[in-house]
Amino acid sequence: MSLDLSNYQQKVIEAVQAFWGNREMARLKQIQAGRSDQGERAGVTAGKNMDGFLALAVDIVRDNGLHNADILFKKRLLTLPGFFRPTKQWDMLVLNEGKLVAALEFKSQVGPSFGNNFNNRAEEAIGTAHDLWTAYREGAFGQDAPRPFVGWIMLLEDAPGSRSPVENQSPNFPVFPEFIGASYADRYSILCRKLVQEQLYTAASVILSPRSARESGDYTEPTDLVGVRTFVASLAGHSATEAARTT
Repeated sequence: MSLDLSNYQQKVIEAVQAFWGNREMARLKQIQAGRSDQGERAGVTAGKNMDGFLALAVDIVRDNGLHNADILFKKRLLTLPGFFRPTKQWDMLVLNEGKLVAALEFKSQVGPSFGNNFNNRAEEAIGTAHDLWTAYREGAFGQDAPRPFVGWIMLLEDAPGSRSPVENQSPNFPVFPEFIGASYADRYSILCRKLVQEQLYTAASVILSPRSARESGDYTEPTDLVGVRTFVASLAGHSATEAARTT
């Protein structure tokens, strides 16, 4: 059976439009409420910004055979047990016949500050995955549980601050060559590639989009390896395999 990628290109465009549109709406509400000094934080705390990408993931799961799977969005249902901590809350979980099929995270970062936020996102992504796989090894999801799909998507603002080379500060030992002269967009691409290579995530993707994309939905992908098509194809394949396993 061929995989169904659910017209993902158009849905990514719509998800990008919704992302920037929701941020702008949140900013205007803050101004109307007299709290315009909160700046970029307003767009983050408003939530719902990445819902278009979440909806795409739902379509991929459903369109590839898991018609009756439980797809969870509500916060109180999104926690999984950890090994180094009691629980971790994810952005989306897929369960089928009581088995964990997928756990997904949808993240975003906009300027003007990219440095500290990149480090925080990287540390969070690495730690979250390591905690989940250790818990999986220890039987947290059942002793005969199949290996779940673990996915991570980042939408990064396409701006001079994310595209410009960044200087590395490492006075004692040299950094790996791939980080020399790398921008934050490059660093996210490298991060996603290594997260998959080290089997911390089944698929990890970064897309770049300018603020002007509120109307156009424009976005770019650093490489095919960390692009959206690779992500949705991997999720579609995993969903189809799980559907065939339980038919």
